[in-house]
Amino acid sequence: MGRPLRADAERSVRAILEAAERVLADDAGASMEQIAEAAGLTRITVHRRFANRQALLEALAVSAKQQLLDAIGEARPDSAPALVALYRVTANVLRVKNTWRFTLSHATPHTSAAAAVWEEIDTYTVELLARAQHEGLLAPDADLDWTRQVYYALLSEALDRPGANQDPAAQDPDALAALVIDTLLHGAGPRG
Repeated sequence: MGRPLRADAERSVRAILEAAERVLADDAGASMEQIAEAAGLTRITVHRRFANRQALLEALAVSAKQQLLDAIGEARPDSAPALVALYRVTANVLRVKNTWRFTLSHATPHTSAAAAVWEEIDTYTVELLARAQHEGLLAPDADLDWTRQVYYALLSEALDRPGANQDPAAQDPDALAALVIDTLLHGAGPRG
């Protein structure tokens, strides 16, 4: 990658990415000019930072995935029992996913940078699930790759539940994290 951006350039990039997320969530076909206007910048400034729409979408993907990775790290999953770590990671990830819904729900081809961040996220997730298995939260014979896929699906579905947009309490990351973890560990069957 190139040299680090100056502070003002970094602020511009952040403003563009945040505006792009908002604008594209409302209109996936929005123009670079509409994104520039929402960011409070000129179209020329946006094009200086992102040569084209695809470059902007790729930067959105890397930024959102990096924020997911940061959210996992902020939960300090290695400093608590697996159940507590799962809950903290899940709540943090749901906060990020709620902020970056458009970017994280639309398939953008992985650039090498986005793929590397996603690989790191996958590694953290499988390691945490392995700890949960070791601590008896998951069955000893549970397929951790499948469990990871189910966990990711639960994270996505938690934010897209029917009626969730009408009730702000239904978007509470802590309550949703409890729902996701309870469903992951116990399913929908009766409690024994």
